[in-house]
Amino acid sequence: MKVVSDATPIISLSSIHKLKLLQLLFKQIYIPKAVYKEIKSKKHFGYKEIDADWFNVSDIKGKSYLGFLLNDLDAGEAEAIVLAKEIKAEILLIDERIGYHIAKSQNIFAIVTLSVLLIAKQKGLIQSVRPLLDEMMKKGRWYSKRTYESFLDKIGE
Repeated sequence: MKVVSDATPIISLSSIHKLKLLQLLFKQIYIPKAVYKEIKSKKHFGYKEIDADWFNVSDIKGKSYLGFLLNDLDAGEAEAIVLAKEIKAEILLIDERIGYHIAKSQNIFAIVTLSVLLIAKQKGLIQSVRPLLDEMMKKGRWYSKRTYESFLDKIGE
């Protein structure tokens, strides 16, 4: 299964020491160079982990399409969408709302970090989502009260 990720899911999961969930769920994660550079630009969450052998740092070829995306997205998000399209990824991990909607409009199956946690729970890799979500938020990840409550309600937590 080919899975591409933007920086935010990697940083968010790394902040709670659950980045390994991506490997357990998807085996290998493709990231464009812009995502790698974004994570390596600060010695923060994901900085060391991004060098694991199950991350595949890839060049994109579609530079002209990238230009259109950069009007609304940062380089990492834009390159993640282009890479997902180029390698015909089954899943794109992206949290930013605009990027998520652009990916969907391009027939790319996109999921957010919350979905990764839900899948991990369904597969028995984690017990519950709430404490991990709370910890992510303490580490700087922001979710609206509405998103937080509706997601936890939807999954029965």
